[in-house]
Amino acid sequence: MLPYWRLSAYYFFYFAFIGAFFPYFTLYLEARRFSAWDIGVLMSLMQVMRVAAPALWGWLADRSGARAPIVRASALFSLLGFSCFFFASGFAGHFFGMALLSFFWSAALPLVEALTFSHLGARASRYGAIRLWGSVGFIVAVLGLGWLLDRLPLSATLWVSLALLGGILASALALPDRRQERHASDRLPITGILRRREVKALFAASFFMSAAHGALYVFFSIFLVGQGYGKATVGLLWTAGVLAEIAVFLLLPRLLLRYSLRGMLLFSLACAVARFLLIGWGVAWLTLLVIAQLLHAATFAAYHAAAVAAVNRWFAGRHQSRGQALYGSIAFGAGGMLGGVLSGWTWEAWGAQTTFTLASAFALAGLLVLWQGWRKPVPAAAG
Repeated sequence: MLPYWRLSAYYFFYFAFIGAFFPYFTLYLEARRFSAWDIGVLMSLMQVMRVAAPALWGWLADRSGARAPIVRASALFSLLGFSCFFFASGFAGHFFGMALLSFFWSAALPLVEALTFSHLGARASRYGAIRLWGSVGFIVAVLGLGWLLDRLPLSATLWVSLALLGGILASALALPDRRQERHASDRLPITGILRRREVKALFAASFFMSAAHGALYVFFSIFLVGQGYGKATVGLLWTAGVLAEIAVFLLLPRLLLRYSLRGMLLFSLACAVARFLLIGWGVAWLTLLVIAQLLHAATFAAYHAAAVAAVNRWFAGRHQSRGQALYGSIAFGAGGMLGGVLSGWTWEAWGAQTTFTLASAFALAGLLVLWQGWRKPVPAAAG
């Protein structure tokens, strides 16, 4: 039987932590008088560790055939790493805590994605019904903490985030493992899959898409508060994006039947080009910000669902965990690292408009790479 609620609970707490940590931890760091460069470096550590750590954990999971024990260990050590923030005072202490948290936290999601698809089997279209609980968790956290921070000091961010990491650990302990099924491609080396033109194009486009989101995740909240928006409004704007994301996950079975994976990816990249220009140059108009956040339905939800489905199809059998880990390392790791570090530099040197224009340029680069590299449309239902 499909362990629907146990998988859903993990996604709920995992993305609830993201909803509490990413929008508000940057505000906490700013209140501690860290510079924009320091904040960019600290937040980019999440992406730095995603470059190497998921590939390491994915290789270990494919070799051992056991993914759930690694997910549980990563949850425990993530919680211990985060605890360092309660004792750190300067940049070095925060750097150490972020590095430790990131190394273990980044290991989990690719393995859980692979584990989820293993449990789903031929019912892969039900992925959205499980993944949407992550979006619900994000909304609960970003709205709840935004409301709290209008009444409590920014240090409340640490306590809420710690509690959510405890929820991740509890749900990880309940996750059932599932052995990978044998596949015809098991005898083939993974390098043969990586040499395929469409695989290289997807990974390159995902790199640019994540780089485009770097400024959003690091500076969006800071940008809005600096323009006079309240923290509760910031939470509502983040929530608008995630509500649109939930709608995509609910409609995912229909979308996968109607559109090709390539078409969904190209459309999402085009939306990202528009979204970051709207944020950078339309911040004075709340309506434009709402439109930009609603585009999150395409730039994250539709893009991620289509990319994960493609990776799941191309990397089957014993290559499944490593395929998802490589996708995470290249996209969220290397791409996110570049976007986070560069946004910290451009923010101080040229300001918000230039930073978000650069983000739009990254999305455009991903659009062109995918358009040229993945020439033959493949029906999404086949994935």
